Amino acid sequence: MTVRTSASVSTLDGDVSAFARTSADLLQRVRASEPLVQCITNAVVTGFTANVLLATGASPAMCDIPDEAGVLAGVAGGVLVNLGTPTAEQRQAALEAVEAATRTETPWVLDPVAVGVLPVRTELAARLRDAAPTIIRGNASEILALAGAGTGGKGVDSTDSAEDAADVARELATRTGAVVAVSGPIDLITDGARTVRVANGHVWLTAVTGGGCALGALMAAFASTTNDALAAAVAATLAHTVAAEDAAAASTGPGSFAVALLDALHTLTPEQLEQRARLS
Repeated sequence: MTVRTSASVSTLDGDVSAFARTSADLLQRVRASEPLVQCITNAVVTGFTANVLLATGASPAMCDIPDEAGVLAGVAGGVLVNLGTPTAEQRQAALEAVEAATRTETPWVLDPVAVGVLPVRTELAARLRDAAPTIIRGNASEILALAGAGTGGKGVDSTDSAEDAADVARELATRTGAVVAVSGPIDLITDGARTVRVANGHVWLTAVTGGGCALGALMAAFASTTNDALAAAVAATLAHTVAAEDAAAASTGPGSFAVALLDALHTLTPEQLEQRARLS
């Protein structure tokens, strides 16, 4: 399991510039440690998620088979549980992986895709929500539904804004002990006491299948490098969204953007991450 260290947590009480500096440091740590990230994720985004991790410097393992998922979670640096296509095997694998991650204190990310709308994933998401995830990442409608304050969005698309979910996200973070990351035009990330907003990004992230799902995997990678899950979630979001800005500048539409995003993540430097961070 990857050894995690403090991310100068004492400096991250309210100074957003400290989050920018720490994000740069955590990107360096990911590149240096190449953490193994186990992804139990949906079939639509498996390849893209793996490529995003590789481009950023992490090592993906797309293991979602019962009797293997728990073994891998015990040795991984971080684990992603994404409920996009929760087959019976994936549901069992997710529960095994979470049990092992809890036992070995491996950070894990819950991405409750389309909860509130569909019954199977909604029941599983509630069970996983109560199993002490390190980070919960979703759009506003998903976060509201997971907290019992909404009924979900339009399929995988949100019908609420991140600010609509701000109070509920803070309450959910306090109740579960997880950092809650709400995706939107301005991402909102909170541990219940501290809240950071990230204004970087580009609208084409919503036009590419797997944009948000890959971000959950990045959060697992960054969480493997620090004991401050809020710092990890902010750093992963910054890396993803700053790279998206570079990718959009080099693209003519969503198709070329998807490829350019991998290049932009690969070439992103810690200095660029710190200098271009738009945090509040």
